[in-house]
Amino acid sequence: MIKVVFYKKNELISGFDIKGHATIDENDFEGSLVCSAVSSAAIMTANTITEIIGDTAEIKVSDGALSLRCADAEKCNKILQGLVLHLCDLEQQYPEKISIITKTE
Repeated sequence: MIKVVFYKKNELISGFDIKGHATIDENDFEGSLVCSAVSSAAIMTANTITEIIGDTAEIKVSDGALSLRCADAEKCNKILQGLVLHLCDLEQQYPEKISIITKTE
């Protein structure tokens, strides 16, 4: 299962942690679909924040994990809200593949 934690600071989304895999095995089509969708959305979000918006976000990437913390949450909030909407839609469609929570910093 993919586990997503969104972080809020002063009512603004300031970052996220995404960990895990949605696939059970190599024949798990739904799991592969969810993994691809989450990975693509997270990477696009990170690239948009750093390359388009110009925030000096702290980003960590490892196998099955992506973590992002914005330097300026106000500057990044709208793109992060878009990621929340996208991943919450996936969670509604595939609740056994992805779990999302929000924590306040």
